[in-house]
Amino acid sequence: MTAAFTEEHEQLRATLRRFLADKAPSEAVRRSMDSADGHDPLLWRRMANELGLLGLALPEEYGGFGGGPVELGLVLEELGRALLPSPYFATVALAGQALAVSGDETARARWLPAVADGSLTGTLALAEESGSWHVEDVRAEAVPDSDSDGAGHRVTGTKMFVVDGHSADLVLVVARAAGGPRLFAVEGTAPGVTRTRLETLDPTRRLARIDLDGAPALPVGPAGPAATAYLRWVTDLALVALAAEQAGGAQACLDAAVAYAKVRVQFGRPIGSFQAVKHKCADTLVKVEAARSAVYHALSVAAADPPRSGEPSGSPLSTAAAVAAVCCADAHTHAAKENIQIHGGIGYTWEHDAHLHLKRAKSSEQLLGSPAAHRRRLAGLVGISAPEATKGRSRGNP
Repeated sequence: MTAAFTEEHEQLRATLRRFLADKAPSEAVRRSMDSADGHDPLLWRRMANELGLLGLALPEEYGGFGGGPVELGLVLEELGRALLPSPYFATVALAGQALAVSGDETARARWLPAVADGSLTGTLALAEESGSWHVEDVRAEAVPDSDSDGAGHRVTGTKMFVVDGHSADLVLVVARAAGGPRLFAVEGTAPGVTRTRLETLDPTRRLARIDLDGAPALPVGPAGPAATAYLRWVTDLALVALAAEQAGGAQACLDAAVAYAKVRVQFGRPIGSFQAVKHKCADTLVKVEAARSAVYHALSVAAADPPRSGEPSGSPLSTAAAVAAVCCADAHTHAAKENIQIHGGIGYTWEHDAHLHLKRAKSSEQLLGSPAAHRRRLAGLVGISAPEATKGRSRGNP
């Protein structure tokens, strides 16, 4: 665990930032979010083939580069800065990491090489119509398939808010089996799978409803109590990955606000010289730096705290992930709002990107559970209140 990135990390950051500035400027982002795919397939291939981003945080034996959560977070921070519409979060941070840490060699060998080379997209389907992101609240069911060789299952249930679920080639579904919640792999086009794209606030990220009616599925990873611990680690890492993206988005909003405050002249002087504007920028900077510190700590904890069997709620990653989720969601939304305020009238127009950042911030704020839910969970983890698992959980709890 270190307080700073290595020289190689900084080189990766600089390379990716230049690549995105050149290949994914604002005009490209708007074209992608309005396209049928929801992203640029050519850019996706270039991210895989030229930069190796899709395999960066995957094991070398399956076509990756052997990185881990720290490298994953660095990439997502830059993608968040650029507001890039891309299946990267769903494919690499959700499905890819779930497979990578599953310990299931058959599943890893079958799907990870295709994730690494960009030929397969994936996602994780956890939340249901209750809106809960808690593993124990899953109601979808998986039963053994009598027509298979004994390994296959059939999954029935409805999954909501599935990131890029409308187009993912592979959907990793959390469903309740005989020994408790477990992960199952379902092909996106398999019989019994109905996918419906949802209308969302954020045009740069697509969500879907997936209805499963006896869809053929293969179990992935551990079963029984070990599966619950494994799935909690996966969802905690997803929280940290999303927080990294939010931290990047918050920094982009702060940079845009400061740059505009320096060139916008009112009453014969730049508006950045006015005390009220200075205070807005300074307060935003404090929140952004706190968010980055929280997420960098969480990434280092994730790298040092692999999935384990036993009680998942007490792992160091759970606490670090809850802190990062709260800090980064707050910083992203605050920075996006202040960016619009400092821009004034132009910040409210469709042509300006400020509204896109605010929509991404508000959408991400609820994606894996609300900040209020994470605060409640954090209170239970540190002993301030009873753990959420022993109390009634409200909509949106992680």
